[in-house]
Amino acid sequence: MNKRRGIRLRRAIKDPRGESVLFRRRALAGFGIILLGLLALVGRYAFLQVLHHDEFATRSEANRVKPRAIPPARGLIYDRNGVLLADNVPAFRLEVVPEQVPDMKAMLAQIGTVVPLSDDDIEAFKKQLAQSRRFESVPLKLHLSEDDIARFAINRWRFPGVDVVPYLTRRYPFGERFAHLIGYVGRIDDNDLKHLDPVRYKGTTHVGRSGLERSYEDVLHGTPGYELVEVNADGRTQRVLETHPPIPGKNLYLSVDVRIQKAAEDAFAGRPGAAVAIDPRNGQVLAMVSVPSFDPNLFVNGISSADYKALTTDPEKPLYNRALRGVYPPGSTVKPLIGLAGLESGLRTPQDTVVSTGQYCIPGTTFCRRDDQRGGVGRVDLAEAIEQSVNTYFYKLALDLGIDRLSDYMSKFGFGRPTGIDLVGESDGVLPSREWKQAHSRQPWFPGETMIAGIGQGYWAVTPIQLAHAIATFAGHGVPYAPRLVMATQDSVEAKRKPLPNPPLGPSLITSPAYWSAVDQGMQMVMYGDKGTGRSLTVGFPYRLAGKSGTAERFSRKGNTYDDRSNLAYLASRNRAWFEVYAPAEDPQIAVVAVLEAGAWGASSAGPITRHILDAWVAAKGRAAPPYTPYRDDAIGNAPATVEDLPVDATGEVPAEAASAPDDGATP
Repeated sequence: MNKRRGIRLRRAIKDPRGESVLFRRRALAGFGIILLGLLALVGRYAFLQVLHHDEFATRSEANRVKPRAIPPARGLIYDRNGVLLADNVPAFRLEVVPEQVPDMKAMLAQIGTVVPLSDDDIEAFKKQLAQSRRFESVPLKLHLSEDDIARFAINRWRFPGVDVVPYLTRRYPFGERFAHLIGYVGRIDDNDLKHLDPVRYKGTTHVGRSGLERSYEDVLHGTPGYELVEVNADGRTQRVLETHPPIPGKNLYLSVDVRIQKAAEDAFAGRPGAAVAIDPRNGQVLAMVSVPSFDPNLFVNGISSADYKALTTDPEKPLYNRALRGVYPPGSTVKPLIGLAGLESGLRTPQDTVVSTGQYCIPGTTFCRRDDQRGGVGRVDLAEAIEQSVNTYFYKLALDLGIDRLSDYMSKFGFGRPTGIDLVGESDGVLPSREWKQAHSRQPWFPGETMIAGIGQGYWAVTPIQLAHAIATFAGHGVPYAPRLVMATQDSVEAKRKPLPNPPLGPSLITSPAYWSAVDQGMQMVMYGDKGTGRSLTVGFPYRLAGKSGTAERFSRKGNTYDDRSNLAYLASRNRAWFEVYAPAEDPQIAVVAVLEAGAWGASSAGPITRHILDAWVAAKGRAAPPYTPYRDDAIGNAPATVEDLPVDATGEVPAEAASAPDDGATP
């Protein structure tokens, strides 16, 4: 039994046929699985290498080849003679690629022990980091020193994603001298990103902030290029594969002359004020200064909080462009143009006279204003009224014109609106008018206000550039030109300059040469007449001059007494000092205006500034600088011959920068 069972068991266990069938089944199943795997592999291969070859080839190449923007070199700025005013100098900065930094907070803490970082550096970096994409490099510290670069080079392996990158940074060789005119560039922030073209500003870190840097940003900036670089696994550049160079910004050639600009600023000796010199033949600005000034180089790579606070808290406001934005009552400087308005309107001839008795009252009222000299000067015509700055003549002329005609005519010379100079931020100033007062105070206009408008007081407020533009227009026989700083552009240093046209704004504003000559005669008498306030300014000057002084009050006065002319410190504390002049008088080629915020008299305080500017202009023409000893404000004997622009009524009250309605029964 047992033997049979063993045989059956062996038969049951060993079944070659069944085993063969089972093997074939398993082999087929395994082959099928292998075949499916191969098909899947082939299909995936076809998907990757055939259907999506271009896409994945691009991705693969992108891991090896990175595009890098090349910012364009900013255009340079020169003066009219080719002296460099704004330059690009090579520098190095520390840049971070966020996606390659595993722990940004730790990196900032560690790298600060290698390259010193200020709070301003870290704050600026974090702001720009929040505005940038993770694969874009972000500047961490600008303008590295040689020691900074050396220390980082030794520790570079510790900071993946951080590298030292060369770049061009802006430099202003003349510092404060051209700060308000040229302006400065600053780092791009989140507000800039809202309106800047991201393509055009790819890789750019700076943008024009003020002055010509801002006004001509589109011209100076240029077009960025790019290069393809091969990188390793750490993102470090191995080699440059392809380069598409950027197009640099255009160079600017200004009409300003460095020599005249320097003389103008030096003449102020630090006293707050402004000066502008214009060529009346074409509107080119030869000099434009605002004192005090500041160093624009502080702003280029980010000004420190301490430096910025020092500038903004300075009581003399060095950041304020007085030439462009400062508004002051013009005083007697507008008298020649008001005299011209009388001629043009037909209300006056050059020979018409007015008697100055020391006081002038509105007919039929007790509203009176006194003249600039005690007891008056007697009978004067237009030229004599300009020479001696006789208020009575212009009181009566203003009343005869009326505020509407006076305002309308003076607006033709650019008062009450921007001149159109190629700088941003110009103030409008104030041209007294019925409409202006109604809009600002909802009060009617009074004749007394017309009267004081005739001597440049009351609501009048002009900027130095406005007055310079007006006098340059007159000096150019009435042909108006918009003031211009940029006279040519240049694509590259090797290229020719391309002049920028500046055609006249219209025909002459003066209908008769005789009218121009009559006013010009009065302005020449200011400089050469026996009673002219500008006589000493002509000593040794090789050309004939024509000018006008102005002393505009800053505050109202009490009492009937005339000011003590010997107390110059007191007078300087209460007056604005103006002087305007053009030369040569017979063929004007330069018109200059200067204002001191605190000056005793127009001629003795602001006059020497204009003379120094004229001396520099003469020297720039190749002639020897003429000898000149200016007025000294501390020398009583050098005070001007006449007291001007200090009108008061019978009660001794005078409005300074904003007149009130006339009193004492004056009729509206």
